[in-house]
Amino acid sequence: MSAKVKQIIGRLRELGDGDTAAHSQRFFKTGRGEYGEGDRFLGIRVPTIRQCVRQYRALCLEDTLQLLQSPFHEARLLALLILTAKYSSSHKSNEQATIYRSYLAHTQFINNWDLVDCSAQHIVGAYLFPRNRKPLYRLVRSKSLWERRIGVMATFYFVKRGDFADTLKIAAILLGDEEDLLHKAVGWMLREVGKRNLGEEETFLTRYYTQMPRAMLRYAIEKLPEPERLAYLRGTK
Repeated sequence: MSAKVKQIIGRLRELGDGDTAAHSQRFFKTGRGEYGEGDRFLGIRVPTIRQCVRQYRALCLEDTLQLLQSPFHEARLLALLILTAKYSSSHKSNEQATIYRSYLAHTQFINNWDLVDCSAQHIVGAYLFPRNRKPLYRLVRSKSLWERRIGVMATFYFVKRGDFADTLKIAAILLGDEEDLLHKAVGWMLREVGKRNLGEEETFLTRYYTQMPRAMLRYAIEKLPEPERLAYLRGTK
C-alpha cells in the first residue's frame, strides 16, 4: 500500500464514528450468511465521503485501485466515486477505456449494492453506450451477484438517454434469478423505463408480470395508478 493510500485510510479512520459504523453493519447486512457478510465499516456518512472526493480526486489510478481493495467499505466507496469522477472528467477515450477495464478487473471489491449503484452506470454504462454491449450480457450471466447487479445498473445510463432495449432484454434474462437484490434492481430499472415511456414498460409487464418475482413486480409498478398496480399484483391485468 502506497504512503498516499495509507494517509487517506488514516484520515478516514479519523472521520469514523462507532455508532454510525454499527448501524451501517446492520443496514448493509454484514452478518453470517447475509449478502454483505464480513464487510467492515468505519462509520462515515455519504456526504462526508463525497467531500473527500473533492480532496482526493487527483489521486493516481494505481493508488485509487489500491484504495478500492481496502477492507473498509467507506474506502471502497471513496475509490469508486473517485473513479467515476475521473471517468466523467476525462475526454480521452484511452483513459476512459483504462478506467472501464480497471473497474471490471476489480469487481470482487465492488461488493455491495451501494457500491454498484454509485458507479456502474457512470463507468460501465457510459463506456458501453456507443459500443457493443455484449459485456453486459456476460455480467448478467455471472455467478457473482454483484457482477449481475453491475450489468443491470449499467443500463441506467442508457435508460436516461431513451435507450431501453438492453434493460428490457436483461430484465427478461433475470426473471428467474434467485437474489432479491437483483429483483429490486431490475424492478427499479423497469420503473425508470416507464417514467420515460410507459408503453414500453407496459408491453414488458403484459408479457412477463405473472412470471416476475414479487419484489421485482412491486418495484416496477410502484408509480402506476392504484387500480393498475392492484390489478398487476392480483394477477387480473
